[in-house]
Amino acid sequence: MKPAMTVVFTILFLIINFKVEAQRVLPQLTVNTLSGSAVNTRDLLKDQQPVVISFWSTICKPCLEELNAIRDHFEEWKPETPFKLVAVAVDDNRFSAKVRAFSSAGRWPATILLDQNQDFKRALNVNAIPQLFLFDQAGNLVYTHTGYVPGSELQLQKALKDLHSK
Repeated sequence: MKPAMTVVFTILFLIINFKVEAQRVLPQLTVNTLSGSAVNTRDLLKDQQPVVISFWSTICKPCLEELNAIRDHFEEWKPETPFKLVAVAVDDNRFSAKVRAFSSAGRWPATILLDQNQDFKRALNVNAIPQLFLFDQAGNLVYTHTGYVPGSELQLQKALKDLHSK
């Protein structure tokens, strides 16, 4: 291989690995709650509990199914594997009222955040929803999955158990 190509591949390798490494920690940026209050994403860790972050949209049926499935198991899982659930809506400003209605109707035991400019989504390199992340108490990524099929929530439960057994 030509030396110039080797340099190009080395640089690309380093960029890709840096990007992946950067995604392994909960990023610090500001998003809003449904009431309009600004929240620093690193403040999600202040309870010293693992944080499950689910990116969703009001027009995404699998997103709603995943959040409902987690809700259905939340009280059962909480004593053994306590965690904080955060549902991040990626709908734009036009749909903020719908976000409120969907989250209220779903009775999700979650902090609902609005990522209207999709800054949080970009910071975690979310390309498709639903996408779920599990961060430990220090903000390190320990589990992620994209998409939802019934039973996927059991993989989250296993990841939470693994995290709590450490």
